[in-house]
Amino acid sequence: MLTPYHHPTLLEAGCDEAGRGCLAGPVVAAAVILPKDFELESLNDSKQLSERRRDMLRPIIEEQALAWAVAFVEPKEIDRINILKASFLAMHRAVQQLKLQPELLLIDGNRFTPYPGIPHHCFVKGDGRFLSIAAASVLAKTYRDAYMVELARQFPEYRWEENKGYPTQAHRDALKVHGSTPHHRKSFRLLPEQGKLF
Repeated sequence: MLTPYHHPTLLEAGCDEAGRGCLAGPVVAAAVILPKDFELESLNDSKQLSERRRDMLRPIIEEQALAWAVAFVEPKEIDRINILKASFLAMHRAVQQLKLQPELLLIDGNRFTPYPGIPHHCFVKGDGRFLSIAAASVLAKTYRDAYMVELARQFPEYRWEENKGYPTQAHRDALKVHGSTPHHRKSFRLLPEQGKLF
């Protein structure tokens, strides 16, 4: 059972990201502030939910949240600063875009670069513990997936509409035949046998 909040009086924003382990596409983060009495029985860590369920939950979260925001960090920036820093940067950007300023950030994971002026707590598997982090995980995942489906129309050979940029066999096979695109993370090991493509 997910808990609605960590601190009963502070205005909390849950933060999570999607796409950290992908070979292509952005890393996407969301920040969500929920009402203290928020309830949504089917909400859980986005990885535990079907795509259909996530897509159903997204408009409910957007409608009922006190504030929410989604932010992207593109592959060129990921390559420049590394994926961990890019994940934190995406979360910072999402927090920055919130229409309400939270008093506490609940971060999914065990590390975070402090956001100026707002304390935070990190929670391993936080998206399975707190509603606001679970809500952020659903928004980050659905926005990223939708973006990858759009990109797949331009680059159909990589089948991003199915793999969303993750290192599936079909994705790696396409890389062997077609090479990389501007949406691939050049700092990642795209093909095990040849290391980085560039």
